[in-house]
Amino acid sequence: MSTALVSIEDQVEIPYDLRTLDEFRAWTHSDDFPEQGRIDYIDGRIEVDMSPENPFTHGTPKVAITHVLLQFADEHDFGWLFSGRTRIVSVAANLSAEPDLVFITEESLVAGRVKPVPGKTGSNENDDNIVEFEGGPDLIVEIVSNSSVKKDTVRLPKAYFAAGVREYWLVDVRRGQMLFTIHSRSKTKFVPQVADADGFQASAVLKTRFLLTRRQTPSGRWRYRLAVQ
Repeated sequence: MSTALVSIEDQVEIPYDLRTLDEFRAWTHSDDFPEQGRIDYIDGRIEVDMSPENPFTHGTPKVAITHVLLQFADEHDFGWLFSGRTRIVSVAANLSAEPDLVFITEESLVAGRVKPVPGKTGSNENDDNIVEFEGGPDLIVEIVSNSSVKKDTVRLPKAYFAAGVREYWLVDVRRGQMLFTIHSRSKTKFVPQVADADGFQASAVLKTRFLLTRRQTPSGRWRYRLAVQ
């Protein structure tokens, strides 16, 4: 008997009988998992987002942040920055998600707090077949889209905290607004950092301070820059 499927916008088909994180993980490891869209499993809820990234309110701030964090990681030999389809999994948080940006320190990899998981044909993490990271990454960045507001501001922060993520950056530049907030861990949840007099916020993970700035171009669009102090 064939497995029943749920079709979404004729673009992605989800097996109807996915009920647990283990079942969802097995699907993500299979050849049947879609190659487009973002599909997250958040505490028993499968969330599908087939919307393309807006190049000016999602792509440009993402590139600006990626540029600085990648340079920081390289200069300090401090860790690894991952973008695109990098899946993180936490059994404790009942979570499987593909954040916009993931930063994992060398210390976390060496200590085993975050573990690379090879695919079905791989025997270890050196087989060039890593399909996900299990554990709590040191830093996660999410950039809000029209289709992800509640997920990025409510459901994912709660799940990332339960997973042991040390720091959560939230960016929202839609409709001309300018929101950049670094969240650190308290005993029970993520709390926003208080900016200093110049607007910089402290990152406990990267041990420095950051400020997302922007300037308007002749076309009326915004160009972003992540400043480091």
